[in-house]
Amino acid sequence: MRRGECSCSQLRAISSLAAGQEAIPKTESEVDEEGPKTGTLPTNESLGEQGQELVVLPTNESSETLLRLRHTSAHVMAMAVQKVIPEAKVTIGPWIEKGFYYDFDIKEPLAEKDLKKIKKEMDRIIGRNLPLRREEVSREEASRRIQAINEPYKLEILESIKTEPITIYHIGEEWWDLCAGPHVERTGQLNRKAIELESVAGAYWRGDEKRQMLQRIYGTAWETEEQLKAYQVQKVEAKRRDHRRLGQDLDLFSIQEDTGAGLVLWHPKGALVRQLIEDYWKKIHLRKGYELLYTPHVAKLDLWKTSGHIDFYKENMFDQMDIEEELYQLRPMNCPFHIQVYKHVPRSYRDLPIRYAELGTVYRFERSGALHGLFRVRGFTQDDAHIFCLPDQIRSEIRGVLDLTEEVLTQFGFKRYEVNLSTKPEKAVGSDEIWSRATTALKQALDDKGWDFCIDEGGGAFYGPKIDLKIEDAIGRKWQCSTIQVDFNLPERFKLSYVDSEDKKQPIMIHRAIFGSVERFFGILIENYAGDFPLWIAPVQARLLPVTDTEVPYCKEVVAKLKENDIRAEYADGERLAKLIRNAETEKIPLMAVVGPKEVQSRTLTVRTRHGGELGTLSIEEVIQKIENSVATRTLL
Repeated sequence: MRRGECSCSQLRAISSLAAGQEAIPKTESEVDEEGPKTGTLPTNESLGEQGQELVVLPTNESSETLLRLRHTSAHVMAMAVQKVIPEAKVTIGPWIEKGFYYDFDIKEPLAEKDLKKIKKEMDRIIGRNLPLRREEVSREEASRRIQAINEPYKLEILESIKTEPITIYHIGEEWWDLCAGPHVERTGQLNRKAIELESVAGAYWRGDEKRQMLQRIYGTAWETEEQLKAYQVQKVEAKRRDHRRLGQDLDLFSIQEDTGAGLVLWHPKGALVRQLIEDYWKKIHLRKGYELLYTPHVAKLDLWKTSGHIDFYKENMFDQMDIEEELYQLRPMNCPFHIQVYKHVPRSYRDLPIRYAELGTVYRFERSGALHGLFRVRGFTQDDAHIFCLPDQIRSEIRGVLDLTEEVLTQFGFKRYEVNLSTKPEKAVGSDEIWSRATTALKQALDDKGWDFCIDEGGGAFYGPKIDLKIEDAIGRKWQCSTIQVDFNLPERFKLSYVDSEDKKQPIMIHRAIFGSVERFFGILIENYAGDFPLWIAPVQARLLPVTDTEVPYCKEVVAKLKENDIRAEYADGERLAKLIRNAETEKIPLMAVVGPKEVQSRTLTVRTRHGGELGTLSIEEVIQKIENSVATRTLL
């Protein structure tokens, strides 16, 4: 195995065989792959006064043992449910990122007391140390057994399984389910003190609102009791940082029913933070040799037919609109527009590489049950870029993207990453030679960068290999953000070309995003900082607090002076000083200055910061200098 690599192929193969060999439906409470990923326990610093010892939490990706424990826990839970509620019908029950779930058809709504009974029965099953046995049967035999126990959902699952033979997993001689595995050998290998049933949610069968509403029981399972306790601490901390609540409390954004589900309204403070993020993004891209584009939000349907989106992505696209007897489509992607700009004039090999970048808003249809704050929306802005280059430029261009990604993410406080390189799948476009060349270039760029990475064998997109990067936040969760994808498909579909000394040739196209989407990245920032933004992107950097109305004119004068120096300042009055200070703390204002008669007479400010405490009495010029230094160096004041 190469330095810096680990193999993810086994995990990917296992993950593709979910319980019942069936795709997992999205439901009202599910955040799917774009939601938070559990990594490590919060540090003592991030947990404040809780003072928990740092415990590293394993993931399904890092521990196949944990994955087996969780999958087995799901089966044990289903067995327990049918012992407690014999009339319950089972559907599917896979492992998920933080544990497991199972869906049941149960007439009466489950309550907290039911979960306690189910967990007690699970503990009994675990204590009996029953064996788990894999059995292969014919499709006909599986159908006969399912009909014998009157499990209609299992019969439908069986019909959807296309592979042979059919595999069944037994718990002792008392319970079984269609399943591809994997599991532990005996129920006694589960640690009953490391398992918890967490909640119940509604879930439509097959994710279809027209089908039966089921009851989904979520659980979490870990290798040790200490890991479970660490996860519980992290869960409490995650709730405190929830961007939906903080977005409302800090008046940053809203998603309102009258406007439409999944459509974000940016309030003044949130819009200001977004503007600062985008200004920085544009500035650094121009410095790194990118050219900025603005492209339409709609295009003729034929463009999306050429790109293939109508064939492969239609279910995620909104309906077309008829404009003067021609069909137009809201864009789900930006890439076809960037391609059109490339095609506008003939290109020479001397022109390459060409780097186009755009903060382009796209629109994708998401079912209401999948929407989740800023993390899953119907309209969002991608920090999109496309690089058109020669084959021998792939390595250097990818390295440039990696350097830029690191520089950008570091500015926002993210310094720990998980990197995955996905290679050619079974079904793919492009020759083996170009796949090999591109994949080697990606590996070499990662080696040049010195980053450790996992190889996901066969996990690439059909159009090319890719690098995905997850960032780790302040409490150890991992979030999929940055992606770099080599594309052999769109250049062929759009007949892209450049002229070299001999003939016309096809350029290599690289898709690239650093934030993923501005909305989602903003939500991650809120949760990472618990709404307490660093000074350089805080919507209000300084607030002046007059002791009485007499000091208000001086506060106005100072605020004007600070604004002249591009410092986002304001003053607040009309309340007792203690209330003004509490309000500033609640609103997480980085710097506050109490202004009394002494400050007015000496033309100074008595300054206190959220992180540095009292700075003492300073001149206005000294305050400006300190703020400017802090912003320039991205350090705490």
